[in-house]
Amino acid sequence: MDYLEKARRVITLEIEELTRLLDRVGQPFCDCVDAMRIAIDSGHKIIIVGVGKSGNIGNKLAATLNSTGATAAILNCQDALHGDLGLIDEGDVVLAMSYSGETAELLAVLPHLKRLGATIVGMTGKSASTLAKTSDHVLDVNVQREACPLNLAPTSSTTNMLVMGDALAMVLLEARGFKKEDFADLHPGGSLGKALLTRARDIMRTGEGFVRLAGDATIFQALEKMSAARAGAVVVIDSEGRMEGIFTQGDFARAFSNEKGGIGERPVSDFMTKNPISVTENKLAGEVLHMLEEARIDDLVVIDDAGKPVGVIDTQDLTRMQII
Repeated sequence: MDYLEKARRVITLEIEELTRLLDRVGQPFCDCVDAMRIAIDSGHKIIIVGVGKSGNIGNKLAATLNSTGATAAILNCQDALHGDLGLIDEGDVVLAMSYSGETAELLAVLPHLKRLGATIVGMTGKSASTLAKTSDHVLDVNVQREACPLNLAPTSSTTNMLVMGDALAMVLLEARGFKKEDFADLHPGGSLGKALLTRARDIMRTGEGFVRLAGDATIFQALEKMSAARAGAVVVIDSEGRMEGIFTQGDFARAFSNEKGGIGERPVSDFMTKNPISVTENKLAGEVLHMLEEARIDDLVVIDDAGKPVGVIDTQDLTRMQII
């Protein structure tokens, strides 16, 4: 049995169905996003209800919505008929997920959701189903065949549901003007939270760890200061404390190689990098990391509002703080 050939067949089938889905995304999708946006902006929420595999996809979508600032909750069909309908408020949007559109447990709940004044968005693969006919808005996730070799196990259909859910969440995010700073507030834990919440001033080296020298200081002096501070760079400043350049271990290695030694008494200004890349104190750690990677450098100067250097960020510090 050729496992790789069969695996590629599954992936190819799902890609083909996603391509079909792409061609069918239209005004109904826009109407659904608007309904959700109005609900969230007015203090209401998105309720997701589904059974079986559709319910599993719904759980993931609810997590994505909550992580992007759109309040979402899961409603269990059976529990809904025994008290959990109290979760629903007039003005909420209910996203009902069923590929067949005829799941008995789901259909039993729909009339009660209508009675409570919820807007119903049906995500189904059958546009003529009871769910589609009952819904205020319909998202069509129909597939021609499942990726299952028996055409039975939900595969292409659940992928379509997953991707449609992601599209809803991401377009809703943009429609609501959700920003990186908002995302940071909802993700305080782990390396992601640190990268989004930590700022340059929180990770920069100051005090004895931040070496500044005048441009006429010698290479020997610069190396001595760097060694004492265990730093990879010194910032070169003028008499007013303004930055003139930066001298790094890399600059020393290049100078030593090019000059064939004998540079110890030369002024550091001869070999410094002029007008180095710098960041302000409020720059997010994630942005700092991006700048370091883009410029392929190990040290970044932090400046204050007056443009004077107040610290330096070393890539080692990002590792130590588990930002990378």
